Amino acid sequence: MPMRTHLDVISTLAEGCGSTAWVAGVTHAHSWMMSHFPQAAQDETYGVDPDTLISAVIAPRGRAERQADGSFRLSGFWPFASGSEHAQWLFIGAEVFDGSEMVDAGDFLVPSGEITYLDDWFVTGLAGTGSCSVTLEDHPVPAHRFLSLPALIAGQTPGRGLHDGWQPGLAAFPVLILALAGGALGLARSALGSFPEVIGGKTITYTDYIQREYPSTHLMVAQATAQVDQAQFHLYRAADRMDDAARSGALLDIVERVRVRADAAEAVAMCMESVKSLFQATGGSGLRASNPIGLALADLQAMCMHGGLALEPARALYGRVLLGLEPDTVTI
Repeated sequence: MPMRTHLDVISTLAEGCGSTAWVAGVTHAHSWMMSHFPQAAQDETYGVDPDTLISAVIAPRGRAERQADGSFRLSGFWPFASGSEHAQWLFIGAEVFDGSEMVDAGDFLVPSGEITYLDDWFVTGLAGTGSCSVTLEDHPVPAHRFLSLPALIAGQTPGRGLHDGWQPGLAAFPVLILALAGGALGLARSALGSFPEVIGGKTITYTDYIQREYPSTHLMVAQATAQVDQAQFHLYRAADRMDDAARSGALLDIVERVRVRADAAEAVAMCMESVKSLFQATGGSGLRASNPIGLALADLQAMCMHGGLALEPARALYGRVLLGLEPDTVTI
């Protein structure tokens, strides 16, 4: 199915729970990423159980030592392993060293039972994702459980030709970025839907206005709704362009790949700003933990703080390539 379907499913889940949507979004991307691993790794995961859940910390934060037989010894500390306590396997990112020389970077497939979990996810947003930290120390990983990130970005992976259909040809980092963003739409829609009930018959303190009859409230709600519509346009454009390129057998060019990241960051930021305006209009009573608009805003703020969705770096990278400069990152 197309990436629009992914966005629609994840955004619908987020109308009920932002954390559920986040974990579903990233594990969906991990399922796609698993299709690029060698056949033996795919047999160990989805070949055994097609409902297998794979969590991940994809960024190469750890260190892997390549052994003479092609296997690895993996060590490190990885924060933000969303959904890891419900997963059967994890992708763990690391730089690969051959002696003292770094020769590659990628992700290692590790059974969840062999990983140490730290109970350190005490947060104000996306609290239900269980994005705790994980650690490994000098852990053996066979060669077939490694996927090179440069190879994934270039579309030249061991699993690239193992499956029918056009989806394996999607550009890698655009998939991983877009998978993070869909929940923002559902969170914002949920906040908009609950706003009339939350304000009820509320008056604006020290005025004679009833909140729902105040002209500024009408303008604010209209703008907030337009922001969510604009966010959807950004995400749908990114999804459609990714699908079109994959169907044609072409890799997205650099500018288009960077634009997907910019589209996703802009969309999530617009959803956050939309909900922020609604939250401020709820007044002091809105500070209660039971306020669904406040809960949605906390989840959206957490989403905006993810490195892949941070607005300023995404804009800076997009502007850089639009001016004809080389990107200052390889993860595009």
